[in-house]
Amino acid sequence: MAMSTTRWCLTIGLVLGIVLAFGGWWALLSAVVLGFIGMIVGRVAEGKLDMAALFGKATSR
Repeated sequence: MAMSTTRWCLTIGLVLGIVLAFGGWWALLSAVVLGFIGMIVGRVAEGKLDMAALFGKATSR
């Protein structure tokens, strides 16, 4: 079974977070934050999250 882009990006973000912070509460916090960022990037890369809909101009007032 192949891993999806979202899972790959989440994995990479978690690994980078652990390597970056390596130890203590800051390591845990950094790993979670970078993992979340990796997951968001993966969702955008797969086309499952539309950034234009989140940050675009409002069409109705």
